Amino acid sequence: MRKKKALFLDRDGVIVSECQVDSFEKIVYLPHMFSTLAKIRKQTDFEFVLVSNQDGVGTPAFPYEDYIKCQERIMSTLEGEDIFFDDVNIDFSTEEEGLDTRKPNIGMLKAKYIDSNEYDMPSSFFIGDRITDMMCARNLGCKGILLSEDEIRIPDDLESTVCLKASSWLDILSFFFPDSFMVHRTSSAARKTAETDISITVDLDGSGKGEVKSGIPFFDHMMAQFIKYSRFDISSAVSGDIEIDCHHTVEDYAITLGTAIKNALSDKRGIERYGYEILVMDDARATVALDFSSRPYLDFSIPFTSSQIGDFPTEMIKHFLYTLSVSLASSLSVRVEGENNHHMAEACFKALGRAMRYAVRRKEGYALVPSTKGCL
Repeated sequence: MRKKKALFLDRDGVIVSECQVDSFEKIVYLPHMFSTLAKIRKQTDFEFVLVSNQDGVGTPAFPYEDYIKCQERIMSTLEGEDIFFDDVNIDFSTEEEGLDTRKPNIGMLKAKYIDSNEYDMPSSFFIGDRITDMMCARNLGCKGILLSEDEIRIPDDLESTVCLKASSWLDILSFFFPDSFMVHRTSSAARKTAETDISITVDLDGSGKGEVKSGIPFFDHMMAQFIKYSRFDISSAVSGDIEIDCHHTVEDYAITLGTAIKNALSDKRGIERYGYEILVMDDARATVALDFSSRPYLDFSIPFTSSQIGDFPTEMIKHFLYTLSVSLASSLSVRVEGENNHHMAEACFKALGRAMRYAVRRKEGYALVPSTKGCL
């Protein structure tokens, strides 16, 4: 008889981001988790097994009622995405109790998955975000996939167990489906002139990590908004002749950023292409629309009432956006209404991030270039 295979999954840090989920507000799902698990469920023969430590459920610090309402919400949401679990194993003990049912021990799993001899454990996998999950994988005799954005050192005795260190669910998707086009879209670009020296690395499928240290505080603040709301991961090194003014640095940053994003998009296969956002920030309302059309154009209207915000010239916002649209080869429309100059500028960059986040989105199974021409 052919043996079955299991895909063991931790919950917290793998399916949801919070470590103790005791309210609906804490249910935040990891990016690309739904699409990856749905594809694995549909196109492989793995049985899905949830294995989770939920410390101290049933105590005053973590009432059972708080736990179960969130657990049921998570499971019903997964089922709504065609992700069904064949087995659910939750341990409520604390580490101090030392029970054999608590990961990395396998007391909850041993009888069904090892003693029964019905499962092909060397061909099974455990996806977790901690070393204890990888220890559990070793104890089960299966392979471990460590999912974490952090740099975690794999102990020597687990090197043969851990088959993949994944920074996101897209890495896991690529592991199980090597031919999938849903991989991390990353690119680097650099520009060095007599006036500036700038290098930028972009991950379009990130989580909004990064910061810009250009020596121009207000510009750095605006870029922090863009990074946060686009959910791009952006790392950069910036040096420019800001002792003269900020023009060269802001302009060349836009050139380099646009080049990196454009290169990461490659042939734009499978993306939405169009992005649109209306965003309100107090008195300011920003409307941003963009099209990765390969035809640069800027339509701009922000009625600033001052030539500067702090030490930053407001005219440089238009120039940054124009330069970005050219280096991105995109059509960009930016219109902001409001009274406070800072609010109008910040609403602009937030809306730009959200519009771009939408425009670069992809859907699993759709890999066409979004144009009747067949190319962009």
